[in-house]
Amino acid sequence: MRIAVYPGTFNPITNGHTDLVERASSLFDKIIVAVGTNTQKGKGLPATKRVALAKEVLKGVNNAEVVSFDGLLTDFVHEKGANIILRGLRTVADFEYEFQLVGMNRALNPDIETVFLAPAEHLSYISSTLVREIAFFGGDISKFVHPAVAQAILDT
Repeated sequence: MRIAVYPGTFNPITNGHTDLVERASSLFDKIIVAVGTNTQKGKGLPATKRVALAKEVLKGVNNAEVVSFDGLLTDFVHEKGANIILRGLRTVADFEYEFQLVGMNRALNPDIETVFLAPAEHLSYISSTLVREIAFFGGDISKFVHPAVAQAILDT
C-alpha cells in the first residue's frame, strides 16, 4: 500500500492545500494529512480546530485521513507505516527550504522519500500566512479557503 503523509500546520487549510490532497489522492492509496504545530509560525487557530476544519474540507476525498501529530515527522511517518512525505511547492523560495528538509529527513530516516507536487497555477500564490494577515485586517478570504474555514476565522 502506498501511504503518503502530507504534513503541515494548515493554519488555516487553504484551497491550495485542498487541491494538493485531491490530486495526490489518485497517486497514493492513502494520504494522511498530518496537522502539526510549528512554534516559528504565528498565532492562529488551535490544533483541534485545524484538524476539525481539515476533516470538513477533505471529507470528499475518500482515501484521506486527517490526524494531529507532535514530534519528529520521520518518527510519525514510520509509526503510520508510510514511507513517503508529500510536500507542496509554490515558489523557488519554497524549494530551497524544502530541499533542506529533505536532507535532514533523509539523515534521520533514509527509507523515507519526499514527493513534491505543485498546486494548480491559479492557487499557487495562496499561503496560510497571507490568509491570516488578510483576515486580521478584515479582508475577504472567501476566494482562498473553504467557507467553513472562512467562518471559523471570522468567529475567532
